[in-house]
Amino acid sequence: MRASVFQILFFLIASQSLLIAQETNDSIPKQDNIINSTDSIQKANNEKLVSIIGVGDIMLGTNFPSSQYLPPQNGDNLMKPLYPFLSDATISFGNLEGAFSDTLAVTKKCQDTANCYAFRSPDFLFKHIVNAGFDVLSMANNHSGDLGVPGRLNTIEQIEKSGLHHVGLLEYPSIVIERDSVKFGFCAFAPIKGTCDINDLKEAERIVSSLNDRCDITVVSFHGGAEGSKYEHLTREREIFLGEDRGNVYEFARKMIDAGADVILGHGPHVLRAIDLYKDRFIIYSLGNFCTYSRMKVSGINGLAPILKVFTNKNGEFKKAEIISCKQIKGLGTRIDQQNKAVLKLRELTLNDIPETKLQISEDGLITPRH
Repeated sequence: MRASVFQILFFLIASQSLLIAQETNDSIPKQDNIINSTDSIQKANNEKLVSIIGVGDIMLGTNFPSSQYLPPQNGDNLMKPLYPFLSDATISFGNLEGAFSDTLAVTKKCQDTANCYAFRSPDFLFKHIVNAGFDVLSMANNHSGDLGVPGRLNTIEQIEKSGLHHVGLLEYPSIVIERDSVKFGFCAFAPIKGTCDINDLKEAERIVSSLNDRCDITVVSFHGGAEGSKYEHLTREREIFLGEDRGNVYEFARKMIDAGADVILGHGPHVLRAIDLYKDRFIIYSLGNFCTYSRMKVSGINGLAPILKVFTNKNGEFKKAEIISCKQIKGLGTRIDQQNKAVLKLRELTLNDIPETKLQISEDGLITPRH
């Protein structure tokens, strides 16, 4: 029988230093993005379950405004110790924060480049996203347009030629992927020009409803809410940040589930936010940052970088989830967190912000319905 995630986690924690020292070359990128692997299906009460991995923001380094913001060793070790976890699901998702290009001009207006956050990741870094095992990436965020339309097109080229999928731009609102005879639908939203609008609820409901009609499980990603450590708490109100309407993510998540969504994966605040259950469907309001090598704060709560693994049945009904606590280490990358801080923070935020939730989170990161 395959080892549980918790057994693997214990082993990795116990041997983390040895694992890092003995890292081998990158794994071979996947050639076919639709791989049927029965190992990723588990059973609960004789019911087959599928699993969805979600992580927060990914920005592996930028050569703007200087190459000093690129990772050492070409980024080879940024996520490598976590590859076994990231690929251990029926399907894996992440938020791609920024655009890929070696030299394209930054179109974002920057009067002071020292304080202007525009992300231009060289093309060679994209292989690490492929090797990590991601299947679907969201481009619905406020940095996918940092290099204008040419940057978005080049990013799409990197994604598609690697056999991965992307969602969230107006031209690419959704995608359907079949794994293990289960059809997954993905879509993504943000309050950003050129992306599917989180504040246009009627259009968002139409997209989700259409996916639900064609799929077994519909996954919705959103980039919304105010940013920074001051905004880790869910307000259940519309959030205005830097003059932008960042949406009411509490209302948005529920309306998307009403329209047919099964799993809601939030990001945008760069810190974790609470989890919830609505109509037996799972919601996390922010996954925070996951692997943001430079130009982003990774100390304290900004560095908490969990891997979330959500299990549903083939109808999308939530059964359980697992949190693998990771943290970002400045100048190194993302690693397992032996202090389990992401789990503790998610428990704290959920109890504080959604005390009526029908979920419970154990100290070791298991999320189950409260009966």
